[in-house]
Amino acid sequence: MPHEIDPSFLALPLRPLADAALARARALGAEHADFRFERVRSASWRLRDARPAGSSDATDLGYAVRVVHGGTWGFASGVELTMDAAARVASQAVAMAKLSAKVIAAAGSDERVELADEPVHAERTWVSSYEIDPFDVPDAEKTGLLAEWSERLLAAEGVAHADASLVTVHENKFYADTAGTTTTQQRVRLHPQLTAVAVDPGTGGFDSMRTLAPPAGRGWEYLTGAGGWDWDAELAGIPALLAEKMRAPSVTAGTYDLVVDPSNLWLTIHESIGHATELDRALGYEAAYAGTSFATPDLLGTLKYGSEIMNVTGDRTAEHGLATIGYDDEGVAAQSWDLVKDGVLTGYQTDRRIARLTGLARSNGCAYADSPSHVPVQRMANVSLRPAADGPSTEELISGVERGIYVVGDRSWSIDMQRYNFQFTGQRFFRIENGRLAGQLKDVAYQATTTDFWGSMEAVGGPDTYVLGGAFNCGKAQPGQVAAVSHGCPSALFRGVNILNTTQEAGR
Repeated sequence: MPHEIDPSFLALPLRPLADAALARARALGAEHADFRFERVRSASWRLRDARPAGSSDATDLGYAVRVVHGGTWGFASGVELTMDAAARVASQAVAMAKLSAKVIAAAGSDERVELADEPVHAERTWVSSYEIDPFDVPDAEKTGLLAEWSERLLAAEGVAHADASLVTVHENKFYADTAGTTTTQQRVRLHPQLTAVAVDPGTGGFDSMRTLAPPAGRGWEYLTGAGGWDWDAELAGIPALLAEKMRAPSVTAGTYDLVVDPSNLWLTIHESIGHATELDRALGYEAAYAGTSFATPDLLGTLKYGSEIMNVTGDRTAEHGLATIGYDDEGVAAQSWDLVKDGVLTGYQTDRRIARLTGLARSNGCAYADSPSHVPVQRMANVSLRPAADGPSTEELISGVERGIYVVGDRSWSIDMQRYNFQFTGQRFFRIENGRLAGQLKDVAYQATTTDFWGSMEAVGGPDTYVLGGAFNCGKAQPGQVAAVSHGCPSALFRGVNILNTTQEAGR
């Protein structure tokens, strides 16, 4: 059954506070004003060798008023839940806009803030797709399951240590603006993770292997077998895979064909496509911190981002996606759109200001703030590589490789500030010989430029290989904000990719 908005959130004075704030902003001459009330509860549990190692449970509650006054942004936030306090916060936002206007004028700029049009969405509610709110599950049940899973790993031969963690978030937002849009939303997400560690008593060498289960916009059912992930099978397989990894030979650097599993490829998508197609970055607005992008607007419609089988979408509607919403933090309805079509750059991720600035008719709904004390900024949608409708299985992709490597799971990465030169490692690497897996390798990193890598993609798997990966901790903006985002993709085959030996590179 679909969930309803938490009654304890609805019992807060959401509309009276919004009415007071928006009325004051209008009276002070704001061209636009929006009010956002948030309650974000985040909790985490950590176990080391099946024993508790730490936990937290915190709630961030408050509201923010953002205005456009005299063509300039103004922003302020508060926590006092009275109408007078909300009106004062609106006054502070207008005062900030007036101060900013003076600074901008002194710098010789005449750029005005204008927002792309958006239909009015009145009295809308939206709740993410989940079955059991993890905050309805007793803490003892959560830590008990993590401990039981840890004990399974520790009981296996060769596993010296086991780490387990779970992060859960319940987010409520109420939004209202002077145009008449009013939205109330609720979403749940969680990230479970287990890591097994092996130690060679003779040499002191060690390595680890982590579960591949991605974070998801799901509820507690994700951990109990009803959420589409086979935890029993994954935990049972890790000890033998880790033991093989400890014995694996070091890779010989050179050029290899790669079959990349979705559990690794999602991160390459995030870094080389997701960030590169944020339009504020491409225009230079994040240069001081998050960086810029090689995929500049003058290349829209002409840049050959990858091979012709490359089709990438931005999506705020994918079920269970971490960046999935009903309406963004500017009152824009969730959408899905093309970023790369048939290998060519065709779109960007935008908010209302950037959309209007660049002549777009409408934002595609990418404004998000991670707390009531932060201003919304343009953030990443669920950016995903589409599978081929009749595409091959992962095994069929592997069968087409004579000499290559199968890459599974994410680990470390490095990419430049233009999102162009990169290298990625992984959790597991399997040598491919004559179309068959031939044991694990270690010390592997693949290196390329963004366009060379995606240009070398020869085949993408079918829908059965598609997995929605992602992360809780995408960072951007000053002051820094974090956002959760998913990236779906199938397995994919890349030809002639440069492979580094990380141990040899570290010794240089």
